[in-house]
Amino acid sequence: MENQKASIKKIALYYGVIWGLLSIALSVIAYVTNNHIDRPMWLTIIGLAIMVVIIVYGLKAYKHENQGFLSISEALKVGLAVSLIAAIIGTLYNLLFVSVIEPEFINQTLEYTRETMITENPDMTEEQMEMTMGITEKMMTPLVMSAMGLIFTLFLGFFTSLFAGLIMKVNRPEN
Repeated sequence: MENQKASIKKIALYYGVIWGLLSIALSVIAYVTNNHIDRPMWLTIIGLAIMVVIIVYGLKAYKHENQGFLSISEALKVGLAVSLIAAIIGTLYNLLFVSVIEPEFINQTLEYTRETMITENPDMTEEQMEMTMGITEKMMTPLVMSAMGLIFTLFLGFFTSLFAGLIMKVNRPEN
């Protein structure tokens, strides 16, 4: 009897799409409740919980299809593949959001950032303020935001996959 390997692509696509759609739903909730600029902690916690649950379920599905076996390298491959699919979907939605749904999002975020800096750092000089806002403006372009979102999602997906893989690991016995 030959060992059949589970399909990473199928699992990554399925769980990555679920994660991507749940992330979009969370972003829509943030927008509708007018929390899309300041992003309160509860939104962040829900987003992280979605990520952990989706990656763990993806690893569990892979392990089930792989005759109950899961190595660390397989866990990382599955988790990063799921994360990549979710990140691509999230990036496409964010590009749609900042260009069509809420074209003033970047300007609103920059204004919120300026107001927050003034409130939290009243001793900041105008020169320091302008330098900080200049850097912030460069980071708030759709391309940079997309790249950072992709990198951040893969970073979190890597560590989530690593920890979950360490917990769920069952090596195939050597013949």
